[in-house]
Amino acid sequence: MAEPIRLTCHCGATELSVVLADGLATARRCDCSFCRRRGVAPVTVKEGDLTVVKGDTLTLYQWGTMTAEHWFCSVCGIYTHHRRRSNPREFGVNMGALDGVNPRDREPIGWVDGVNHPSDAGAA
Repeated sequence: MAEPIRLTCHCGATELSVVLADGLATARRCDCSFCRRRGVAPVTVKEGDLTVVKGDTLTLYQWGTMTAEHWFCSVCGIYTHHRRRSNPREFGVNMGALDGVNPRDREPIGWVDGVNHPSDAGAA
């Protein structure tokens, strides 16, 4: 089993402990209207493998289907993680906020088609 990795925001007010069952292999960028502006490559974490160690400053942002939950530090603004709408039993965590990980070292990072997400089919 993989060892937990620490994830922190920029100011240190938020800290998570995550287990990356597949390491960094699941890192993908999304081109939906929100993710392409955020520019982060999230890594997959299963629901039971994410623990909020310090999170009094976490702020939730939702829109559209209100399924996805995007979490940010309200002090420094860093995105830490989100519950996925494609699979609400999974989280995407900010690869750049993981201790000892620089996303630049992982390039090229693949993309997913968030513009044409199946949950948006038929939406007005």
